[in-house]
Formats: sequence, C-alpha cells, structure tokens
Amino acid sequence: MAMSVLRVVLADDHELIRQGVASVLALIPETDVVAECDDLPSLLDAVATHRPDVVVTDIRMPPTNTNEGIVAARSLRAEYPDIGVVVLSQFAEPEYVLDLFEDGSDRLGYLLKDKVNVAEMERAVRSVATGGSAVDGSIIEMLVSSRRKTLTAIDRLTPREAEVLSYIAEGLNNSAVAAKLTLSHKAVAKHINSIFSKLDLGAEASSHSRVKAVLMWLSG
Repeated sequence: MAMSVLRVVLADDHELIRQGVASVLALIPETDVVAECDDLPSLLDAVATHRPDVVVTDIRMPPTNTNEGIVAARSLRAEYPDIGVVVLSQFAEPEYVLDLFEDGSDRLGYLLKDKVNVAEMERAVRSVATGGSAVDGSIIEMLVSSRRKTLTAIDRLTPREAEVLSYIAEGLNNSAVAAKLTLSHKAVAKHINSIFSKLDLGAEASSHSRVKAVLMWLSG
C-alpha cells in the first residue's frame, strides 16, 4: 500500500536555516512542504489555509523572538488537535521541553537544530503526525541527569529520616510525627534539621524549607 503524502508547513525567520530544513524535509519520502513562513502570524495563517499534517517551526521568531514555537504548538493543539508540531531549537534546555509538554506530549516534538539529520527528522515528523512524540536524545539525558540529582539527594537520607519526611509530606507537624514514631520532640527536630542539611536546604526549620523538602520527596 502506498504511503500517504505528509503535508508540512515550515516556519523559521532565518532564510538560510529555513532552506536547509526544507532541503532535509525534501529528502523524506512522501513529504511535501506546502508553505514556508518567517513569523508566528504567517505560520498560523498558513496552517488555517493548508491544514497540514505537521508543522515544523523554530522556537524563536518574530514578533517577539522568545517562544513563538511553543505558543504556536499550544494554539494548534487547541484549534487543530490532529496537527503534529515539531519545534526546532538551538537551545538544549530541558525547561523548554517541559514547557512545550506541559499539557501533554502527544503530537509534539523537540529537536536541536545542530543535530537534525534526515533520519531524525523523518522519525520526528512521522511520529507526531501519528499521535506520538519526539525529543532529542541529549535533552532526555539532561532530564534524566536532573532527576538523578534529586534522587541522589533523597537517597542521602537515613531510613528514619526518610520516614520522618514521609510523615511531613502527609501534612503532620513535629508533634504528630513524634507521636507516630514514638520519639521525643527534640529527636524529631534533630532528624528534620539533618534532612534539611542533606537536601541543601539549610539547617533552619522554616516553613519554606519544609515545603521544598516535601516537593523533593514527592518528586523522588
């Protein structure tokens, strides 16, 4: 059975980069770039006109040169949920990916411009076109590395300290924790101070430190 043609709208305000990406897309079998744009408004207009299968867009374009690619992805998800979006970026920042995927990762991709090749682009556009997602491998490594750092901090806690923190996460105050574990109030306070120190939150048992410790515990 013949593969259906994948229709793509491409957006990047730098002409040379746009031409380069278009050349990569042209090498993907059964793929047709139906429109090229250089800013967010023209991208949204082109999508309304052509109703493509996939949008491949730069992350920063006029009018503000900040996060237009992510804005476009959110707008298209709301208005045209069947259109896949691949955001191209020169920024290897996990925060951008988390921002892009805030409402879900289906039909979304994030690739780094300096690592894009035909195989990677084909994998990404076909994945988002069929409801999947695609993220550059180096971004995944950064996210995993960040996750490991958090887990390592939590893993520094002793079993008793972890138990104390689990009760704090449930909303118990020091007295309630002491009653649960049959410890003195002083012993609980000592454990909490040690927890804050190991999680690099300082030694003072402030409400802010308690909240951050709980967030680290929950994320771990």
